[in-house]
Amino acid sequence: MENKNHILIVDDDDRIRNLLKDYLSENNYIVSTAENADQAKKRLHVLKFDIIILDVMMPGQNGYELTKEIKKNIKVPIILLTAKGEVENRIKGLELGADDYLGKPFEPKELLLRIKNIIDKKSKIDLKSKHIVGGAEIDLNKMTINLNNKFKKINVSEKKVLIEMLINPGTTYSREEIGKISGINQERSIDVMITRLRQKLEVDPKNPKYLQTIRGSGYVLWIE
Repeated sequence: MENKNHILIVDDDDRIRNLLKDYLSENNYIVSTAENADQAKKRLHVLKFDIIILDVMMPGQNGYELTKEIKKNIKVPIILLTAKGEVENRIKGLELGADDYLGKPFEPKELLLRIKNIIDKKSKIDLKSKHIVGGAEIDLNKMTINLNNKFKKINVSEKKVLIEMLINPGTTYSREEIGKISGINQERSIDVMITRLRQKLEVDPKNPKYLQTIRGSGYVLWIE
């Protein structure tokens, strides 16, 4: 079965980068690569990734600095790779927001298992079909929202955004992030989609209680 998860590998070592790309591709992941922080940021600007494998020791901006910058702007899991196995370095990476940590040298199979663990954890919410937001019941499998016994359909883009927001309630998503999640490019179209979702989720869509606008920042979903 084709795996649609997209992984970005960032490492200045050509051998490791190519080895990991081949190995993860063989395990049915879509893989992109970058050899430094600047290349990685260009990829992140145009593509949405499900996980980033990031080397700590790189020329220019290092993996710690890049982790901090990425986590400020994008909600994406990061696994750090480093030749340094000391506890303090591992803790530093986790404090900056990294989701996992693997010391070099490592077995590719161990990295694969760590990737699977993170992605499985993130995708569990999609397997549980029904979620309550206020008085609305969201059924992700049937792609419906039931509010006061009135059923309304959601489309694929709306479902993707809801899954992401349900995984991270209280997290503000910029229009750019929502565009990457939903596959919608135009800001106006993103605003229209949020308006449609409010009409399906909220008792009073013009005064939303759950799917709110954070002025100058984006949108957030609150769950009681």
